[in-house]
Amino acid sequence: MNSFLRFTVFIAGLLLASMSWAEPAPLPTKLPDTLHWKTNNDDPIFASPKAKRGGRFRSFITSFPLTLRLVGPDSNGSFANYLRANNLSLVGIHPDTLNPIPELATHWAFGDDGHSIFYRLDPDARWSDGTPVTADDYVFALKFMRSKFILAPWYNNYFSEVITELVKYDDYTIGITGSVAKPADEMLFEISMSPVPEHFHQLNETWVRDYNWRVEPNTGPYQISEVRKGKYVEFTRKQHWWADKKRYFQYRFNPEHIKVKVIRDINIAYQYFRKGELESFPLLMPHFWHKKAQGDIYKQGYVGKIKFYNDVPQPITGLFLNEDSKPLDDKLVRYGLAHALNVQKVIDTVLRGDYERMQTAHEGYGDYSNTDIRARRFDLAKADDYLDEAGWDKRGPDGIRVKEGERLSIRITYYNSGHNDRLVILAQEARKAGIELKLNLLDASTAFKQILENKHQAAWMAWSGAGLSPRFWEFYHSTNAHKPQTNNVTNTDDPVMDEKIMAYRKATDKATRVRLAHELEQMIHDQGSYIPTFKVPYTREAFWRWLKLPAFHGTRTSDQLFSPMGGSGGLFWIDEDEKDRIEAMKDDGEKLRPAPLLILDETWKRDK
Repeated sequence: MNSFLRFTVFIAGLLLASMSWAEPAPLPTKLPDTLHWKTNNDDPIFASPKAKRGGRFRSFITSFPLTLRLVGPDSNGSFANYLRANNLSLVGIHPDTLNPIPELATHWAFGDDGHSIFYRLDPDARWSDGTPVTADDYVFALKFMRSKFILAPWYNNYFSEVITELVKYDDYTIGITGSVAKPADEMLFEISMSPVPEHFHQLNETWVRDYNWRVEPNTGPYQISEVRKGKYVEFTRKQHWWADKKRYFQYRFNPEHIKVKVIRDINIAYQYFRKGELESFPLLMPHFWHKKAQGDIYKQGYVGKIKFYNDVPQPITGLFLNEDSKPLDDKLVRYGLAHALNVQKVIDTVLRGDYERMQTAHEGYGDYSNTDIRARRFDLAKADDYLDEAGWDKRGPDGIRVKEGERLSIRITYYNSGHNDRLVILAQEARKAGIELKLNLLDASTAFKQILENKHQAAWMAWSGAGLSPRFWEFYHSTNAHKPQTNNVTNTDDPVMDEKIMAYRKATDKATRVRLAHELEQMIHDQGSYIPTFKVPYTREAFWRWLKLPAFHGTRTSDQLFSPMGGSGGLFWIDEDEKDRIEAMKDDGEKLRPAPLLILDETWKRDK
């Protein structure tokens, strides 16, 4: 709230324009009798009744997690996706219709003020240890997320400034207030929260250290059953998961065990897959789809390939420039660098034309996406102009620009060796503009830690796209700049942008939010500290054919078909009998027909 109050003139103007900027009224002490309770048990089931339970699904990550905590320092690594996907929300999103569906709440109702939502909790919901999930766990969750002991500024801020109040009406009814009224569909997901098991936590100054490796009870279908540090983490399905028979969870989350193994090199991971020691493998990278995914296991039909189009917000993919690191504190240098990166050449060569150029930070958000913006194109003349104007107008004997004895050299931190060839091309092309790119490949945990501690110069990475509308505060507000453990890895610090971000965050109607989102997107483009690269409107995967999918393969929002958890995950199953049969056929050299198997599903393709 402090950063908001700094801009009093701006706020005063908006207060005159709309009374909804006023602080929301406190929640009533008694549950209103006039609430109109809603639920949704009418949308289609999105899993297959043919699904079978059992088996061990073997997957991989490239680095071991630095903690099992869900919040606090070092909790944002790739393994956190498993932990978060295994915790249910109050209300979910149907992956095809995008309508709200029950999860931990059976019903919801909106208050008359446009700020408040009321939830009826499912009395069947249980933590992993069998303890009922009650309203007290939500009351504690708000206290937990606001606590300084968790060392999580984003959560502290969000659960103070966006979610302002939570009231328990009885053991299974709560009300939540947001700081600003929003359209109902957005409020339902923004003014929401997950419970935190009060009976598990001792919240004090040693919480971060004490809970680094403790396995927290959750509400999802799996629980961590084994941890071998540096090697793997294994989940086991709960014997009597409380939501097994619920409409939108039935026939899902079918493997008995999920083993997540650490394999630090993706090329080595592919060798594990070829040997049948991993069940599936992502083939999004053209190198794998076109070149590596060949050979007998495909010709003989033991392994299938599938290309499945989806309709989801695109991950924010590209090069993030740290404005706190010279010479990237100079906008002219950032512009020059953008024009020196030949992204299209990467698409046309190593990516074989499979990917598309990303234009802005937030694509795939419907009306919220500003489609007028175009990413800066490779243009050496423009790069020269900007860099000359910035004072980098001389070159050394090796062609690299120099200024006051310093070379124009930029270190790029990245963590995926599969991107080596992309970055080598960009480095070669940038050299034509007199820029040296030093490629710094680290394991994922080390890279992410370096980036979150602001020790990077430029980060080659992607943030997951999610939600119904873009989020700007965590990435671009100055409150999160110049400090570690925030998502503002560019250290953007612009008071004008701050004003618009707060206005966007507090906007009460969709038209205003859309307008502000477009303006913010233009400002991000003008800032030049994010250089967009690629987008991919589909998933491609290889799978041993003992893995089975529903007849429709996936949903509108399936960004992975063999994801074992999550809102649209857990649709596949392992056919143990088929596995025995395929392994026997493999020993005998017998084909599994159809062979080869290539599935193309364009059900959710936007531009057919």
